[in-house]
Amino acid sequence: MAITAAMVKELRDSTGAGMMDAKKALTETDGDMEAAVDWLRTKGLAKAAKKSGRTAAEGLVVVAVEGGKGVAVEVNAETDFVAKNAEFQEMVASIGQAALGVADVEALKEAKVNGKTVADMVTDKIATIGENMSVRRMSTVEGETVVTYVHNAAAPSMGKIGVLVAMTGADEAFGRQVAMHIAAVNPAALNEDALDPAVVEKEKQIQMDIARESGKPEAVIEKMIIGRMKKYMAEVTLLSQQFVVNPDLTVGAAAKEAGVEITGFVRLEVGEGIEKVVEDFAAEVAKTAQG
Repeated sequence: MAITAAMVKELRDSTGAGMMDAKKALTETDGDMEAAVDWLRTKGLAKAAKKSGRTAAEGLVVVAVEGGKGVAVEVNAETDFVAKNAEFQEMVASIGQAALGVADVEALKEAKVNGKTVADMVTDKIATIGENMSVRRMSTVEGETVVTYVHNAAAPSMGKIGVLVAMTGADEAFGRQVAMHIAAVNPAALNEDALDPAVVEKEKQIQMDIARESGKPEAVIEKMIIGRMKKYMAEVTLLSQQFVVNPDLTVGAAAKEAGVEITGFVRLEVGEGIEKVVEDFAAEVAKTAQG
């Protein structure tokens, strides 16, 4: 029986197996879908499907730089134990290198490492390690100089927080200080122009509502808002923030003194925005023991 791409996709979707494994299973069973599922199960290749519903909020962020381009990729797993696993870390490192050659996370999943797509490589690791995993996010920056920093490093170039700083000038030591600042303070944008206008408008409206509670005239409130929004910008935009290394200067002023211009940055933190399911340790161990 001819094995079609649609049949392979159906089997992959139902089992979580890799593309080549799914094709082989269908070939071995002459296209019988149920028999192919059983074949994958006997080979231990259908485990990924059982794991796919679990929350993967741990993991690592890997950073890599090549030729003025920097990438940061978040690869998730269910537990911190796996993040410390050498096999998982080796996979994450290879994903980081693959990311240098693509534009976004969807392209990254289809990129090939040693003849296998990143998506299939992750699926295989789910089956062998026994936890749900995903390549969740990828961000890039480009510049004359790109500096990296990882916080809570688990291995070279990977940790719980990954930061990239793009700048003109070659003072990498200063760039690293800025990257550490970004890791600690988590600015929302480089400057006011880079902020989402909707976010700015929402904050302005909130401050106006607060000010109106005081009962002051609208003319006075408008002047109050100017000051409050200026303070807000100083808190959330990188170049206007007080530099953690020298609080007497803003990051922008410190960059000027160092003879560099910061042109962009990326900050990825493992698990940002993922709602974690809280379990007691005994329940977690019991769940792991059950597979």
